[in-house]
Amino acid sequence: MPPLKIGYLLPTRDQVVSGDHDLARLVEQARRAEALGFDSVWAGDSPLTRPRADPLLLLSAVAAATRRVTLGTAVLLPALRHPILLAHQLATLDRLSDGRLIAGMGGGFPNAGTEAQFTAIGVDFARRLGRLEESIEVMRRLWSGQEVSFTGRHFDFHGVTLAPGPVRPGGPPIWLAGGGAALPRVARLADGWLPYPPQTETYARERAFIQEGAAREVTPGLYATLCLDEDPERARDRLRVSVERYYNAPLEAVESIQAMFAGTARDAAGWLASYAEAGARHVVIRLAADDHDAALEELGGAVLPLLGTEELAGTGAEELAGAVPPLLGAEVTA
Repeated sequence: MPPLKIGYLLPTRDQVVSGDHDLARLVEQARRAEALGFDSVWAGDSPLTRPRADPLLLLSAVAAATRRVTLGTAVLLPALRHPILLAHQLATLDRLSDGRLIAGMGGGFPNAGTEAQFTAIGVDFARRLGRLEESIEVMRRLWSGQEVSFTGRHFDFHGVTLAPGPVRPGGPPIWLAGGGAALPRVARLADGWLPYPPQTETYARERAFIQEGAAREVTPGLYATLCLDEDPERARDRLRVSVERYYNAPLEAVESIQAMFAGTARDAAGWLASYAEAGARHVVIRLAADDHDAALEELGGAVLPLLGTEELAGTGAEELAGAVPPLLGAEVTA
């Protein structure tokens, strides 16, 4: 089984919720994640629904402060932006990072808060998926370095050339979020996939669907939330506080659609290994924590060394299922 890459989601939303607006601290966390051996650092996007620092500006600072880690958006909402401007921003960030950028993108979760965000910015929420797809086509054409004219349902322009272009021909890889009805779009358009199904059997089935119909090679990713504690019950309580504060929704509702784990470092590593067995190759981890500096150190020091070890590599689904306490609500399947 190929090694599992691990990414760290910068706690931009958690920082705003706590009333802390020190962006330099986020840059330092990215630098520390690189030193701890993480493969990537990510930032989320939601200017109004769940406010946080702008991901592209923040990742520009991270690009200057790091040398090795991949930088990613998890996930960006292209439909809120004009694709010419977004293509320009992403090309500049790709160049600043010397080609380390992954452009993770999504359409926006269908709920009242997200719809209100689109309305406030003046974008028709009902047309967001069409705008997303058309934006991807526009940006890839612009990243070619050639003069581009485009007439579509959402955008119309003529004689546009982007400069400076991205480091890589064709621009940064585009990863798309989503499962279920979104899978054909992922197979047709994406370079990578960043879902969060709470069951590994769902993950394996949807990954196979993408693999069978993919227009290009698609990197299978995973967006997962972890809360680490040697006491699983206390971890569960801490996960509840963090998730309900983040989403303003009951934990049970959120974990029914998102991959989440609360428990010990060893059991967390086993849980992540089960997704690797289901085909995941790059996991973006959001930490549910009050002290994100300490939680990052624990994740890097206690979980990362276990991943990919022989001790976990041969662990079967039944053993993993037994390692995860039932109260955590994380079903581990083959």
